[in-house]
Parts: sequence; C-alpha cells; structure tokens
Amino acid sequence: MGKGVKKVISIKDYNQARRLFGQLDDNLKTIEEKIDVKLIARGSEIKILGSKSEVSLAARVLEELICLLENGDKINERQIKHIIELLQENPEQDCQKIYDEVLQVSYKGREIKPKTLGQKIYVDAMKRYDIVFGIGPAGTGKTYLAVVMAVKNLLNHNVNRIVLTRPAIEAGEQLGFLPGDIQEKVDPYLRPLYDSLFDVLGPERVNQYLEKDIIEVAPLAYMRGRTLDDSYVILDEAQNTTTEQMKMLLTRIGFNSRAVITGDVTQVDLPYSKSSGLNEVKKILKSIEGIEFIYLDETDVVRHDLVRKIIEAYEEHEDNEQHK
Repeated sequence: MGKGVKKVISIKDYNQARRLFGQLDDNLKTIEEKIDVKLIARGSEIKILGSKSEVSLAARVLEELICLLENGDKINERQIKHIIELLQENPEQDCQKIYDEVLQVSYKGREIKPKTLGQKIYVDAMKRYDIVFGIGPAGTGKTYLAVVMAVKNLLNHNVNRIVLTRPAIEAGEQLGFLPGDIQEKVDPYLRPLYDSLFDVLGPERVNQYLEKDIIEVAPLAYMRGRTLDDSYVILDEAQNTTTEQMKMLLTRIGFNSRAVITGDVTQVDLPYSKSSGLNEVKKILKSIEGIEFIYLDETDVVRHDLVRKIIEAYEEHEDNEQHK
C-alpha cells in the first residue's frame, strides 16, 4: 500500500461519527479489508492514507455512508461492501440514486422500486443468480420483490410461466374438515402469494394467467415428481419446509429456470422433531457458485414504523433469554 497520499474526512456530528466508525471501529476495518488504505479515526475525523486511486475510492465510500446516516439509515458490513462494489464498478455512481430503479409499474400505475439498500442488494442478486435465498423478518419485502421480479421476467419473455408455492403445514389432518374441494382448502394458505400478484398485475390479468396455466399457485406437495422448465419458481415460507421438501423443490428446477426461496428463520412452525429445511440448506449449499444467500434485517422493514421496533424488541428479548 502506497502512503504518498493523505486525505481527511470531517464529520459534523460526533454521534454520527461514532455510528460511522462502528463498534471498535469495525466499519472502518471492513473498508480497510476491501480497499488498500489505512484509516485513522480521531474524534470526528478520519485520516485516509494510501495510493491516490485507493484514497479517492475510500473517501467516496465514506461520503456515501455519511449520507446514509444523515438520511436516518443504519449501516452494517453488508451495506458497506455493497457500496464499495458499486463504486468500484463506477466511481461516479451516486449511491443515493440506487432506490430510483423502477422494477415494475403496478396495474394501478404505481412505480415499484427497492426502498432500502438491503432490498436493492436482494434485487441485484435476483438479476445475477439462478437461485437466490432471501432470508429475513416480516415486512422486508422478500416475497413481494420476488413476485415483482418473476412478473418482470415473464413480461420480458425470459420465462414462460411463474410457479408460486408454499408449504401448507398448518393444514395437517385438519385439512379434511375445511369446506370445499382441495383447491379451496389450500387457498387460504396461499393467499399472500395471490395478494402480491394482484397488486402487481391486477386481479383480472392474474385470473387470465391462472386459467391459461401461465401462473400456477400451489402447495409445495404439488411440486413432487415434476420438472419445472422455463419457469420462475418462488418458494415462500421456506422456514416451514423439512430438509427433504427443500431438496425436492430445488431438484425440480429445470432448464432456463430461476428460483427464489424466501423465509424467516425466526418464525419456524414445524414440529420440534423436524429440522427446518431453510436452516439446513444454508450449511449445505453455501459454497456452490450460482447460488446466493441474501440476509435482510430490521433496517429493511418497510411496513409501519412500529414493525421495525417490534422486531428489534423480540430480538433483544431472545438474546437476553439465551444468555440466561
């Protein structure tokens, strides 16, 4: 690392500087690991040492992080690495404009965009990888954004159909006591998937696609023994799959198909004797090229402001219980 160039970044607010540096300067260490510079924090200033190009890149990264903090966002290692990657690809990139990408226009004319940096990372992964796991708490847009990307791929003729599936584990033996035929029995468990489709495409178009089998919404059990070619496959509520079910779904994926698997590992409804397929798959497939795991957190929650606080409170409670 050349140390012929020095630059100093000043932060106006001392508390903001502390959030920027991170606990034990962890955020600065992340930047040093990814960029060949030395960062020295003093009070509310950061001194950057290194070659001209590396110092310039590190300064741009810090400026973007300061902007995020000024907008009320939290920063973490994932966000820092993503901003570095964006600026390495294009040093002139305005990271504040990353939320401006319109993914799709809803049938009511509303522009659908990623609303947080985590959501943008998730969307970018769905563009780049054939199989993506979106893992995170409620309200982070895991399923909704997956449906948006599925519709985008369908309308752009990248795939011929969309397959949406969920494990209907709550049904169990009680399924037979519900009124109606088998489809009417399982539809309540698939309703959130229909809701996302209706919001993007509108009920009339969705129903047309369902009739023509261009869109299929079905319980996970219906996937057994099939090969899904030219399809955009979404497995929702994947934390409630067993290891065997997860393997079954992943091995259904055929030629020219993509899959997004979403779930919240803190909301497992399986019996205690069963392991979550989503928890297991993180260990089994983590090193396979072409598969990406994206972790969303409370900073990506885009529901009511209280939802984020509720998630944080539960996480704090669970941490305290574990330490007892």
